[in-house]
Amino acid sequence: MGKPDFRMERSLIRRGVFPVAGVDEAGRGPLAGPVAAAAVILDPKSLPPGLDDSKRLTREAREALYDDILARALAVAVGFASAAEIDRVNIRQATFLAMRRALGALAAPPRHALVDGNDLAPRLPCPGEAIVRGDGLIASIAAASIVAKVTRDRLMSRLCAHYPVYGFSRHAGYPTAEHLAAIGAHGPCPYHRLSFRPFRPDGGAT
Repeated sequence: MGKPDFRMERSLIRRGVFPVAGVDEAGRGPLAGPVAAAAVILDPKSLPPGLDDSKRLTREAREALYDDILARALAVAVGFASAAEIDRVNIRQATFLAMRRALGALAAPPRHALVDGNDLAPRLPCPGEAIVRGDGLIASIAAASIVAKVTRDRLMSRLCAHYPVYGFSRHAGYPTAEHLAAIGAHGPCPYHRLSFRPFRPDGGAT
């Protein structure tokens, strides 16, 4: 599989559509913590080398690229939706909320958004399009996937200092055997998503 490129963004720029923001999320599947969405406007004259889907990168590579993205990009913002918001509106709507917050927080208001996935959030502050597997195809989305993942992982590591029994710094809230065992032994903490299995009495999830 090839690396993400900047062709779609350049096509939009040639048509007078700029700035263009890439958007991606991290943390839809965990049992704890917020869902995070990042929005990134790359500088066409200074693209970070080595951009890729965050899932295809090592932790060390993500961390290095995160710093490079922040140094080179024209604008970067991250939005969150908390565990309580996820429980209240469901994970899909909470992800949309985080995306709207990220785009709305950009220092340079985008003219267009390229969003990873097949589901475009409603009420975005600009026109947009959803691109399936966009984090592996579109440079701006790949950058957003890295920023969202690194930011959320760092947040979960900070939460681990307050709730060390769950091991958040090791699994970022995902349902690993270690995490499930800790929930069984200690119950949930205030950052767990109580609408997800294994917390709901009916065994369901949002």
